[in-house]
Amino acid sequence: MIGELYADALSGESAEIEYVDGTRVTLEAARWFEPIDGDEELLSRCASPTLDIGSGPGRLTAALTRRGVTSLGIDITPRAVALTRRAGGFALLRDVFDDIPGSGRWATALLADGNIGIGGNPETLLRRVRQLIRPGGTVLAEVAPPGTRSRVDRVRLRRGQLAGEWFAWATVSASDLPRVARAGGFDGADHWNADGRWLARLY
Repeated sequence: MIGELYADALSGESAEIEYVDGTRVTLEAARWFEPIDGDEELLSRCASPTLDIGSGPGRLTAALTRRGVTSLGIDITPRAVALTRRAGGFALLRDVFDDIPGSGRWATALLADGNIGIGGNPETLLRRVRQLIRPGGTVLAEVAPPGTRSRVDRVRLRRGQLAGEWFAWATVSASDLPRVARAGGFDGADHWNADGRWLARLY
């Protein structure tokens, strides 16, 4: 049901993110189709080849391809993969913990749009990404503003009476990046503000 509701949202259906305390916020899937302020700050730092983890409808994967940067998007939803390919990017139906082509040879890994929260355990996710990138490779991520509380939420997608399964999603504050980076196998991290978005580089 998670995948179905997400796929429907990518097709234009309304959906919400529901928290265990009953709070609901709109899933703004439409914003992932067009360039977002701050994207250039990520794209300009991507070296070839780049792995876009949780690529969604593929705006970043396709943009990198147009720039001549070898890139691959991975997503767990067939609809997202199809949309990435339609946009001109290369994409595979993969979980980041699956076998990934080019493992250990990616120069850059992208965790845009808060995807450092995938799985609810950023340290475990980053240790996996560390395996995927080459020595000296970097991770580019989008994080929460400094001073925000890092946390793990239980959430699910909902549309009306239809609700998906609960899953964990993490929020990582820029303030906690050095600690999270070290726990994930990286030597350091820096962060900056770009058009209201907090972006980070782990190295």
